[in-house]
Amino acid sequence: MTLLETLRGGLIASCQPVDHGPMDRPEIVAAMAQAAVAGGAAGLRIEGVSNLAAVRPYVTVPVIGIVKRDFDGSPVRITALREDVEGLLQAGADIIAIDATDRDRPVPFADLAEQALRGGAIVMADCATLGDAQRAQASGALVLGSTLSGYTANTETDDPAPDFALLAELASLGGFVMAEGRYNTPALAAEALRRGADAVTVGSALTRLEHITGWFVSAMSGARP
Repeated sequence: MTLLETLRGGLIASCQPVDHGPMDRPEIVAAMAQAAVAGGAAGLRIEGVSNLAAVRPYVTVPVIGIVKRDFDGSPVRITALREDVEGLLQAGADIIAIDATDRDRPVPFADLAEQALRGGAIVMADCATLGDAQRAQASGALVLGSTLSGYTANTETDDPAPDFALLAELASLGGFVMAEGRYNTPALAAEALRRGADAVTVGSALTRLEHITGWFVSAMSGARP
């Protein structure tokens, strides 16, 4: 069975605590990852080389690695530099996710994808549009994710629902489709599979305790008679 086949139909737990929050420590990320796998996660998405290095000894499921950075002059944040790809390879990423949007960026997507492939990793394209996915697939990306739909200038929306339309478009390309972005309930994750996703990544609803707590606090505010 290929690595992607082990993920098909499964949940990928994105173990990314709130930046600079009390849970933003490699040993806590490693504990989150182990707990997610114990709960049935088929794979993990881990941000940061140090976090990935902390997680890797404790899990055997496939790990998607990313590095997030903020840049002056570029809105691209996800795995934007060659050194990020190299660090993730060295830390044991099976899949490397790269921002595949058509925006100004420090290094072209195709160059980063080539580096990841040369290092033995599968490339995942974090997309906002069908065009992003088509270009990424031409550069060797096997996994097409809806990750960035709603989070770029040309796709931003106030709609809290996932982008099922993009999911269907990605499925039409014949690659391995990863539903990601606002899949924050079990029902939405299941619907993603029915709409053509091969797997579903869930983040905040699983691992960002500050966000989850806030959802409850907001819903309860003013509810008492």
